[in-house]
Amino acid sequence: MSLAITIAAPFRHTRKELLKKNEIVYYLAFERGWMNIEQANHLLARAKEDGLISYEGDMIRPLFDVISMEIPLGFKPNASVFHRSDPHEELMSRIARDLSIPLTRVVAEMNTIISKEFGGHIRPEGAVVILAKRSGVEFSDLLPALRENILKSD
Repeated sequence: MSLAITIAAPFRHTRKELLKKNEIVYYLAFERGWMNIEQANHLLARAKEDGLISYEGDMIRPLFDVISMEIPLGFKPNASVFHRSDPHEELMSRIARDLSIPLTRVVAEMNTIISKEFGGHIRPEGAVVILAKRSGVEFSDLLPALRENILKSD
């Protein structure tokens, strides 16, 4: 969510619906000092990949409601805005946390599902969803990202 907040900040600050790329980079790198120019460009590329912004000629438009975004007082994005989280790893961590078991045990159980129950004919993303369902751990919010991971790697 901090990626969306970071993208919303220059639009909220300027009270504009469209900004040039260099205006956003200037805001992020110089006006706020949150990152360097290269990181700001990387952030915009990631926001485009995630469907948060679109380019209209040389202008950028946010594809979400900027007005509804609450930017906390003193907000400063952390390094996570530059990295896409892996939904597979996130679900494994969620299972370990909710069941209070070590992550290594989750991996072992997932590998058992893959090898013994499906003879190696299931992807790790599928096995971790099965494990989450059996364990009563919520996973529906991660299904689109898991599905996208599977489609990207085919």
